Amino acid sequence: MKRRLTALLLPFALLAGACTTAPAEEPTPAEPRRNTRPSPFAACAALTVPPASAAPTPVGPGGPQLPELTLPCFTGGDPVALRDVRGPAVVNLWASWCPPCRKELPAFQRLSERADGRLQVIGVNTRDSRDAAQSIGEDFGVRFPVLFDQGESLRRALNRNAVPLTVLVGADGRVRHVDTSGALDDARLAALVREHLGVLVTP
Repeated sequence: MKRRLTALLLPFALLAGACTTAPAEEPTPAEPRRNTRPSPFAACAALTVPPASAAPTPVGPGGPQLPELTLPCFTGGDPVALRDVRGPAVVNLWASWCPPCRKELPAFQRLSERADGRLQVIGVNTRDSRDAAQSIGEDFGVRFPVLFDQGESLRRALNRNAVPLTVLVGADGRVRHVDTSGALDDARLAALVREHLGVLVTP
C-alpha cells in the first residue's frame, strides 16, 4: 500500500518542481556587440536632425538641457551625443525585465507612427542584455531608434531611481517634463505631448 501511494504521488511532486523557478538574477550590464539577427530598431543618424515638420515648443519656462552624455546606438554606427538630439522629442528609458516598460512600449511605437514627423520618439535601453532587448523589440514591433545605456548613466544624470522614465524635450533642446508615473497609455502620452511639446496626436 505504501509503495502504491508513493507511486501515485511521485508525478505530482515532479510537476510541482517544474513550476518552481529560481529568483531572477539582476541583469549584468553588457557592452553592445554585433548580433546575428537584424535589429528591429531604426538607425540613430536622424536623431540629430530636426523632425521634418516639427512644431515649435509652447512658450514657457525652459528646463535644463539633456545631460552631456554620449550613448551607442543599438544598431551600431556613430554614438549619439544627447545634447545633439533635435526636438521635439520623447525619450523613453526602458528595460526588458521591467513589466511596466513592456506594457507601455507599444504605445510609444504608436506615438512614433501617429506623430507623422512632428516629433521624435527615442528609446534608451538601460541595464539590460542586448539579446533580451532585441527580443522585446521583435515581440512588440518596436521600430523607433534605441540607444544603449548599460551603466544607467542617463537615469543617474536625471537623478531618478526607477524605470520606466519618460523625458519630453522641446524644440529648443531643453527638458520640458520628466514623467515617472508608471506605464503610459496612448491617451496619457498624447496629453503629455500636447501639454509640454505643443504637438497634437490623436490617441
